[in-house]
Amino acid sequence: MDALIIAAGYGSRLGALSSSKPLTPVCGVPIIELSIRQAMLAGVTRVVVVTGHEADRVETFLAELSLRLGIAIVPVRLSDWSTPNGHSVIAGATRCEGNYLLLMADHLFDADILARLITESPADCGLTLAIDRRIDSPLIDPEDATWVKVDERGLIQSIGKTIPTYDACDCGAFLATPELAPAIRAAIASGKAGSLSEGVQVLAQYNRAATLDIDDAWWIDIDDPHYHALAEETAPWHLAQALVDIGADVDGEPVAS
Repeated sequence: MDALIIAAGYGSRLGALSSSKPLTPVCGVPIIELSIRQAMLAGVTRVVVVTGHEADRVETFLAELSLRLGIAIVPVRLSDWSTPNGHSVIAGATRCEGNYLLLMADHLFDADILARLITESPADCGLTLAIDRRIDSPLIDPEDATWVKVDERGLIQSIGKTIPTYDACDCGAFLATPELAPAIRAAIASGKAGSLSEGVQVLAQYNRAATLDIDDAWWIDIDDPHYHALAEETAPWHLAQALVDIGADVDGEPVAS
């Protein structure tokens, strides 16, 4: 199973801590390394990373990480990384074989969430999105979250940052099929800017976008210094195997998820 990690954006809200969001450390380890280690625990055997901002630094780190972890890591560089994230998906999907785990470079997850996406996603949908119904969780930024409205079958009805009603938060982890990139292209052809959510909405119109409820599992979007601090507090309790393997400091106290 391939994983596709979107790591091209600037990450201005985290700029006070680091000039490269994917290389920002959590518990002393770059976020993207933790992401790849969690994906490997879930069963991923090859990783494609779409780069853009600070691409030389990120790709140099990934080359060293590939050797250290013994996993193929394939960089795909965007010439214009200011475009919406769906353009990164289109570029990266060309290097993935079959279905793939799709992750955002600034998100961290319990490995169980990723494993469940791989093993439990329905075969008759174009993608499955991990969702969190704990919309008041202190680990979710209500100002930046992407919200999801789900029907009684668990299929996505609508998705976006400004939709009027919603049931859950988009966790930023997907099991994607080769249907996703053409759906994003279709959204662009209709006049949309090309975000991932716009491509998901195209699939949702045809009942092709499923969801996986993560229940009480842990995840976090590290988008600014506040959520970086929460990641530092909570990650040791949820990424323990990866951190111990690296030899990182795992002291800390958990906060409610």
